[in-house]
Amino acid sequence: MRVLRNAMGLRFGVPIAGLRYLASQGGDGGPKDVEIDPRPPGLRIGATVDLMGTAVRAVTILYIERIRMSAEELRLEVRLEGTKMTVLGDGESPVAALIKSGALDLTKSGNLAAHLPGLSRLLGESSGNRLVIDLMKHPALGKNRVARRVLGLVSSFVTVHGVESDEGHVDVVMRAFPRGVGGAARAVRDHLFTDGPPWIRGMLPGRGGSSEPRRGY
Repeated sequence: MRVLRNAMGLRFGVPIAGLRYLASQGGDGGPKDVEIDPRPPGLRIGATVDLMGTAVRAVTILYIERIRMSAEELRLEVRLEGTKMTVLGDGESPVAALIKSGALDLTKSGNLAAHLPGLSRLLGESSGNRLVIDLMKHPALGKNRVARRVLGLVSSFVTVHGVESDEGHVDVVMRAFPRGVGGAARAVRDHLFTDGPPWIRGMLPGRGGSSEPRRGY
C-alpha cells in the first residue's frame, strides 16, 4: 500500500536503515559512529567529528528545507536545531575549552560547519543554524559533463518539492514538469541533442535549432 500511495503522490521513501548503512561506509577523515533516527519531519543525527583538531560528539536535528537541482546547481538548504556537542577524552584545545565552558553558541551551528573537514569546501552562504550545501563544488560532480547533463535533463521532468521523515523512512516528494512541458522539451534538446543534427534540434522548442552549445558544456 505504501508503494502505491507513494506512486500516486509522486513521492518515494528511502529507508532510514539504508541511510544508516551508507553512513557506516564512510571513509577515513569523515564523521565516525554516525547515528540516524527519525524525528518527524526531520532526522536526529549524531556523529563523532574532528573539530579543529578536537574529537567531539555532536548531535543535532536536521530539517531539509529545500533542494534545488539543475545542470548548474545541486544545492541542499538545511536547518539544524537542538545542536549539542561533547568533548571526547581530555581535549585541552581552545575549541574544547569553549565547548566545556558553554561559551560556544551552538545556535549558530551553520558557522561551526565551516570548520569541519570535508564539508567546508561544499558550503554556500551558510549562517546561523542554516546550511547551504552546494554539491556542484565537489569536482567529481561539478566537472563531470555527463552528470550535469543527466541532472539538467531529469530536473526538467521532475524535481524535489519537499523532504520529510516518518518513523521508518525519509519521504522525498516530487513535482512533475517544474518548468512546463515546453521546458522539458528544451531540456531534451539542450542535453541530448547538443551536438546532434540541426534538423532534429529545429523540431524542438527553443532557439530554432541553433547549434550553439549550452553554457558549461
